[in-house]
Amino acid sequence: MIESAPRHHAVLLEEAVSALAIRPDGVYVDATFGRGGHSRAILERLGGSGRLIAIDRDPQAVAAAGAIRDPRFTILHAPFSELAQVLDRVQAGQVHGVLADLGVSSPQLDEPARGFSFRADGPLDMRMDPTRGASAAEWLATATEQQIREAIGGYGEERFAKQVAKAIVDARAREPLLRTEQLAAVVAAAVRTREAGQNPATRTFQALRILVNRELEEVALMLPQATRRLAPAGRLAVISFHSLEDRLVKRFLKACSADRLPADLPIRARDLPQPPLTLVGKATRASGAEVAANPRARSATLRVAERSNAILDPAVLNRFAEHGPDAWRS
Repeated sequence: MIESAPRHHAVLLEEAVSALAIRPDGVYVDATFGRGGHSRAILERLGGSGRLIAIDRDPQAVAAAGAIRDPRFTILHAPFSELAQVLDRVQAGQVHGVLADLGVSSPQLDEPARGFSFRADGPLDMRMDPTRGASAAEWLATATEQQIREAIGGYGEERFAKQVAKAIVDARAREPLLRTEQLAAVVAAAVRTREAGQNPATRTFQALRILVNRELEEVALMLPQATRRLAPAGRLAVISFHSLEDRLVKRFLKACSADRLPADLPIRARDLPQPPLTLVGKATRASGAEVAANPRARSATLRVAERSNAILDPAVLNRFAEHGPDAWRS
């Protein structure tokens, strides 16, 4: 039985699920369960012999999945960088589709105790999985000024990264930075100009969240695994929410698809080896109506690719698996 979902809007729901081209007897992976909006929609389109394997690194999301009592559904607590291991654990070989809704979920942002948002005071945590790794507060307590500057400049694309890093180091010398409200105040004092409609702490909080959760590394590890496990004609659908994620996804899909071939190549395309992926349509963004109903959808970008029968190029996959977030830089 599929119970109704809690109040949470899955972004690009119809577009993403339709992009999977679901076959009733297929095996699918929801690599980021969240609160199950996409999973429920996939289950509605599966037949009795279909199967859905969901993954989430957040224990609260895994607990929420308990509301879905359906023999076709399995949920596992794991980061999606362990996709291949998860599929091995549940004895799933090739799958017919993988959907990954990247980034932070609305429930994580809305709960002050998780420490993701500057909009309400809470512990400066930011971990998607509170059982693993160091919190944002712990990292900031020991990182050098240069490390903080590089993280905020690189992951947050903050042009005042130097000033913010110095302000953080000066502030922690006076007292430990343990609360979101503290950090937001420090950043606000260091950022000299304001972007219209944006809190000055936005980019710093994004940067720390990405760093603490190793978000780009996770994506770089997941994409090759998902591609390897797709059956021919299987679909990979990825929703990203900021330029660093989207750039990484875009370049991976391009590197594995016919789109990487030079336009002026003096040879007929049919005479070339078939690439392992084919891009499906163009990047899709949320409609005005969806953005109005769910402002989080404003920055969402969906990219889709389909698996061919071609042998995967180990060099391309290893580049992303080994170089992690640096894979999008060149």
